Amino acid sequence: MVTRADVKIVEARAKHAPFIAWVILAAQRGHLERAFWDHLLGGPDEQLLRYLEALTTTEQPHWLHHSIFLVAEVGGRPAAALSGYFADELRSGGQLERSMVLASAATGVMLEADAMARALTIMHVAAEHVPGAWIIESVATAPEFRRRGLVDGLMEAIMERGRERGASVSDISVFIGNDAAQRAYEKAAFSMISEKRHPEFEAVYGTPGIRLLRREL
Repeated sequence: MVTRADVKIVEARAKHAPFIAWVILAAQRGHLERAFWDHLLGGPDEQLLRYLEALTTTEQPHWLHHSIFLVAEVGGRPAAALSGYFADELRSGGQLERSMVLASAATGVMLEADAMARALTIMHVAAEHVPGAWIIESVATAPEFRRRGLVDGLMEAIMERGRERGASVSDISVFIGNDAAQRAYEKAAFSMISEKRHPEFEAVYGTPGIRLLRREL
């Protein structure tokens, strides 16, 4: 039983990096067995998590950096998390690409060109955000804490952060077929505005494409 008094929503810090790494991996997979990081890096989950932990703690911020996450802690234990950011701040300057090189150097996990080509078929279905959209991503809850409303509180907090920073709309994306996630986002007042499909993406990922949902802030 989790009560409201047990839950504390905090800004992620470096100590949360192992949990944030798990959240990134779990959220990217969604309902799929394998997703972007599996196709890009291969190997067991232990290796993927080690790489993602290094990636989320690089000195330079990027759109997977721990500093853009909020974490719901239950009794001091990280239980759920998500991120929020503006694309023009964290996606347009190559910050992630440079940080990926640093994460590879730190962990010895190398990026192969053929794997990169397979993973990047996701760009065929990448969402197109309106200027100034507050993007919410990497939403996941640890299995033992699911169905307890933790994401509801995180959503309220991350959208308030977007409003405080001047955003008027918020976007979130979901793989086609991840109906549970889509229902949860629609419950939070998001509505589907578009979807993209591509055969090359489907051949790699096993799902036709991605849906973009949006709500006003």
